[in-house]
Amino acid sequence: MDIKKYRVTPGESIQLSDYPTSDENRIAEDELLDQHIPKSVEELKELHWRLHAQEKNGVLVILQAIDAGGKDEAISYIFSNLNAQGLRTLSVKKPSDTEQKHDYLWRIHEGLPEKGEVGILNRSYYEEVIAPRIHDLLEEEEVPDDQDVWKMRYRQINDFERYLVENGFRVVKFLFNVSKDEQKKRLLERIKDPKKNFEFSFSDVEEREHWDEYQDIFAELVSHTSTEHAPWHVLPADDEWFTRYIVTEVMNDVLREIDPQYPKLTDEDQEKLDEAIKKLENE
Repeated sequence: MDIKKYRVTPGESIQLSDYPTSDENRIAEDELLDQHIPKSVEELKELHWRLHAQEKNGVLVILQAIDAGGKDEAISYIFSNLNAQGLRTLSVKKPSDTEQKHDYLWRIHEGLPEKGEVGILNRSYYEEVIAPRIHDLLEEEEVPDDQDVWKMRYRQINDFERYLVENGFRVVKFLFNVSKDEQKKRLLERIKDPKKNFEFSFSDVEEREHWDEYQDIFAELVSHTSTEHAPWHVLPADDEWFTRYIVTEVMNDVLREIDPQYPKLTDEDQEKLDEAIKKLENE
């Protein structure tokens, strides 16, 4: 599978309609579940364990979507297979009073990975160029007099991601591109199923009234922030299992490039290890 076709070329101006919400060339679900996904997840587990053991690099994963796009399911299935010691997640929600007293990137720092970790932002600092724009939430002091506040934030985000990459932390970004019809189907499923309706929020339906605005803003932010050091991947999110497979394969591709290795013992440490083995075997 060519994962590059889901990657947005840096500098390219896109519309979400350029990226289908369902891939007609997708692998059949039975084949995905029986062959491709288990194999891909096993590789991801091994690469992640080596990343954690080496403690030289980290990976920041950004998941963005409109409501019911499939982010939570991707986290639950794929990333739950990884060792918890080398994994952290942060769900970015409406900012608290304390968070609003800081710059808009401040609140995500606890979700940033350490070296040897994969950090997952379920929604992210990109919320700060989405919801405030749709609902006109910016305070007067946040709006500069001499420039476009959204382009300013795009530049700041690009600079922040470059800073992370230059300091050994890869940034991997996924936009779950779901259709309006599929979102409706998933929201109704949440509402009608007693085991799922706790996940439903009435705001999910209200936000559908802004569907076109969301589509335009997602397209603009991706166009301005898909860079060589931190490209966006736009996923055909109507195809749930195929999307999870793409995410796993992109993660494997990134980790293969990092190529983490298990630490090698020094001669002195090897001698101590051999002594410990003998001591245990002779008990």
